[in-house]
Amino acid sequence: MLKAVILIGGPQKGTRFRPLSFEVPKPLFPVAGVPMLQHHIEACVKVPNLKEILLIGFYQPNEELNRFLFNAQQEFKMSIRYLQEFAALGTGGGIYHFRDQILSGSPEAFFVLNADVCSAFPLTEMLNFQKEHGEPNSFVILGTTANRKQSMNYGCIVENEKTNEVLHYVEKPSTFVSDIINCGIYLFNPEIFQHIGAVFQKNQQDMLLEEPTNGWHRAEAIRLEQDIFTALAGQGKLYVYKTLSFWSQIKSAGSAIYASRLYLNQYHTTHPERLAPNKEGGPKITGNVYIHPTANIDPTAVLGPNVSIGTGVTIGAGVRVRESIILHGANLQDQCCVLNSIVGWDSTIGKWARVEGTPSDPNPNDPYAKIDSETLFRDGRLTPSITILGCNVTIPSEVIILNSIVLPHKDLNRGFKNQIIL
Repeated sequence: MLKAVILIGGPQKGTRFRPLSFEVPKPLFPVAGVPMLQHHIEACVKVPNLKEILLIGFYQPNEELNRFLFNAQQEFKMSIRYLQEFAALGTGGGIYHFRDQILSGSPEAFFVLNADVCSAFPLTEMLNFQKEHGEPNSFVILGTTANRKQSMNYGCIVENEKTNEVLHYVEKPSTFVSDIINCGIYLFNPEIFQHIGAVFQKNQQDMLLEEPTNGWHRAEAIRLEQDIFTALAGQGKLYVYKTLSFWSQIKSAGSAIYASRLYLNQYHTTHPERLAPNKEGGPKITGNVYIHPTANIDPTAVLGPNVSIGTGVTIGAGVRVRESIILHGANLQDQCCVLNSIVGWDSTIGKWARVEGTPSDPNPNDPYAKIDSETLFRDGRLTPSITILGCNVTIPSEVIILNSIVLPHKDLNRGFKNQIIL
């Protein structure tokens, strides 16, 4: 039997996702109409003989997380549990801390997935690849190809081209190492815990010798990438399965719109029922659009491509929405226009207002380009990116909001450009 572990991080992570992560834990932010984590869970459920999914993180169990887990268990008829770390233990420390839970029932292998990636999750292909490559006890990293410049922002993998063995692994190198990057999706077997255990022992030894420093320096804080993969590379234990299907990180709010586009596109094959059709008396749909059944949309509105509309959203006459995520309870009044933006929960956009951002998409002419994790400021100015309205923001009629971030509960009285409105 198999299991899956999803690493969901915690509240001090996801800071680049503000102001959206104020309202909902980042892993539950809706991407293409469903919580980010649901895409991972749907992929895990399809793997034959996978019996349990464990979420590991250091969020306090809150109502939203509990409701999500309850609904997911009902829908997928599978054990889905949340294991809470007492502190941030890193990508290796978390699974090592809960190794007894992961190993209970003796799974022969288990997947580990990072919550902040968007992917086609070729999990069954990884299993088949592992059977064909290397010894039965080998570990598999999912890799993809990036361009030379961007590869240095990720974990880089040098492989043996014949056997796909990982010969060398460097996390975020300062010079070019390889254009194969780590996707943050792994297939392990129980033997991985011996390797993590060895690092844990070594950390404990080192700590006894050192002066006690700040609290973060725990023996249990272990990073899979730097502490485990770098050491395992070149030992015949670690292999890379390169995927050609889509993959992206979801670090900033801007990358959520790009991830939404990738998932909406995938719905053609996986969930065609989630894509809104053009029908008589309904709004005009261009491209891929997700509309929640409870949304109320005027038939003269034009939506798409790449739009997702949440629960209870109201969209008035003549409204134009493109490349945007509209979260539940938002109200878009007549003739307003929303482009490259995320409109927060229960926000209102007045008549004839224009809310527009600048897309932070990868270069469409480079098949290996990934999304750049832009810094918020460049040369002392706000980098133009998507516009984000926090929850319960009111935009008056006939104003333009351009490339701005508006924090929650703001009542604006004029237009803004390239600003963060605190």
